[in-house]
Amino acid sequence: MGKCTSLTLAEGMTGMLEGVFINVKNRSKVITAEIEVPADGGSGTVIAQGGRFGGWSLYVKDGVPAYDYNFLGLQRTSVSGTAKLAPGKATLQFVFDYDGGGPGKGGKGRLLVNGRKVAEGRIERTQAAVFSADETADVGIDLGTPVLEAIGAEAKSRFTGRIPKVTVAVRAAAAKTEVARK
Repeated sequence: MGKCTSLTLAEGMTGMLEGVFINVKNRSKVITAEIEVPADGGSGTVIAQGGRFGGWSLYVKDGVPAYDYNFLGLQRTSVSGTAKLAPGKATLQFVFDYDGGGPGKGGKGRLLVNGRKVAEGRIERTQAAVFSADETADVGIDLGTPVLEAIGAEAKSRFTGRIPKVTVAVRAAAAKTEVARK
């Protein structure tokens, strides 16, 4: 799947090892999730890849959407909204603009709800090679070890709303060029 530029998934698609999932490393990405939010705002994993020793997760905690990046289990970065989601249909989007300039670099992340930016933050470093030999990418739950302890893994991490569709799209980082000015 190295040449894929996007992958569309649905709730219940789980257990995808890195070799079959779209490669999000060392590039910019956009995750777009169409969700149905329960009356309480919902909680749980929308989509996650990896686990305790490296990975990422787009999730909802007590009704508030967020994205976390776990660098090798050593450094965790959260880009989190501040307001609870309204019940009903919503589109969550996480946009990551990779710095480029080689593998394992950082970038800027933005979290949007229904097209409106609710948070942004910087992820200083990303994993250049693999997240894990045996952790997986999962929609609606985080199987294996948790990407973040606050959401947990297995049944505890199951999203309490519905997830009709998630699309993960990637693109190469824009080449950084400097124009000499005279």
